[in-house]
Amino acid sequence: MIDYDSLKGNERKFVALTGLTPQEFQRLLPAFTRAYVRAFPAEQTQTGQPRQRRRGGGRKGVLERGEHKLLFVLVYQKAYPLQELMGAVFGLSQSRVNRWIHRLLPVLSQALDDLGFLPERDPRPFSRHERRQGEPPDLIIDGTERRRQRPKSPEKQALHYSGKKKAHSDKNVVIVNTQTKRVGFLSGTYAGKTHDKKVAEGEGIRYPRQSTLLKDSGFQGYEPRVRRTRQPGKSPGAGS
Repeated sequence: MIDYDSLKGNERKFVALTGLTPQEFQRLLPAFTRAYVRAFPAEQTQTGQPRQRRRGGGRKGVLERGEHKLLFVLVYQKAYPLQELMGAVFGLSQSRVNRWIHRLLPVLSQALDDLGFLPERDPRPFSRHERRQGEPPDLIIDGTERRRQRPKSPEKQALHYSGKKKAHSDKNVVIVNTQTKRVGFLSGTYAGKTHDKKVAEGEGIRYPRQSTLLKDSGFQGYEPRVRRTRQPGKSPGAGS
């Protein structure tokens, strides 16, 4: 089973399972704990009923500590395994895994929002959102795909089949600050076959006017209103 106390000493494995270093995990933990306490006050049970005995009484749960709860939800987000597998890894039944997932995902989202780490989802206030960060406006835009279950209908199969990934997928466009690596914008979700440039143009993203936007060949011809755009040229010998 995965155990936080033994895992935190192995940074490579910690990052592989959670997407965060142990130091980043510790930065997130206090906000996650506060968000959990707000959502589930100590005087209430997990079902929201008044607690009949003091908190901590009775059998100790597998996810008793805040570290365990945060580790659980980060592993789920990073690896997105079957709930049966999550249960085997954390020593929980599938039904309990399901309950914890639905319980902790909103808490994680609230914690990230409290820390200002959540990306903007509305393309219109993105410019204002970025200016508030106080960071150099050096941005990079890219499309990201993730595998999805194969649709049943042939029409949806064709729409979601990505030749690039050789699999059925969903796509989002993200904008990242090149210096801080912060994800500033996350687009809506599109079928994997949709071209990156078409997604970006359809979103109608409003950039800070002084931005420098780095883009790859998937955004050829995409010229939003920024100070300048940059597209890396082909490396010597490419295509030969």
